[in-house]
Amino acid sequence: MNSLKTIIVIPARLESARLPRKVLADIAGKPMLWHVYQSCLQVTKASEIHVATDSELIAEIVNYWGGTVWLTDPHCTSGTERIVAILDQLDGDIIVNVQADQPFIQRELLNQLIDIFEKSTPIPDIVTPIYPLNTERIHDPNLVKVTCRHDNYALYFSRQPIPYVRDIPTKQWATSTAFWGHIGIYGYRRAVLEQYHLLPPSPLEAAEKLEQLRFLQAGKSILTFVTNYIPLSVDTVADLEQARHLITSPENNP
Repeated sequence: MNSLKTIIVIPARLESARLPRKVLADIAGKPMLWHVYQSCLQVTKASEIHVATDSELIAEIVNYWGGTVWLTDPHCTSGTERIVAILDQLDGDIIVNVQADQPFIQRELLNQLIDIFEKSTPIPDIVTPIYPLNTERIHDPNLVKVTCRHDNYALYFSRQPIPYVRDIPTKQWATSTAFWGHIGIYGYRRAVLEQYHLLPPSPLEAAEKLEQLRFLQAGKSILTFVTNYIPLSVDTVADLEQARHLITSPENNP
């Protein structure tokens, strides 16, 4: 087993297109970011938790909690780019990117991701979770799909259903073949992030607006693992109301 130091970073941008200031939205009397942060603190395999933000307000709030927070350029185009901006401050072998809009993220899922790095030889470039997707939501462009090799390394991520199922009506696709959804949590081998600015521009990333395609198109390997846990990502007012309902109904937490 590899002996690796793992650091969790939560990129937290204040403004967002569909739900501005969502990471500070109130859920049971606490900002959404607080719930994510508390879940990450429970990850036994992580040595440190950091927040990377473009907002002095968020930095002030995290400092009030006693957390470690870094101010980054507001022009960072993705959470990963925000992490790369503070990489010199992160003394870790594995860096895990946890989204700030998943208030119910489970420590078991993050521990499992870290465990895969520790047990894999050679160490993967990137590790990320996927889940079985067998509903009509395969046609939802907001839900990212993935198709994989036989050894569980990702072939491609898309907002479109993949694979395309020929000669079968689209309404029957979900029951005719396996589809996989992607959870936007990434574990990175440090060396991969150190090479980030050397990666060529990715037309696929630009087209699909999926940051992982930059790595995939540049030849980096992305190892997937299957989970039945599907976190609630808060992107809309309806998502926020669902989160507020779930926090008061522990038996219903995703």
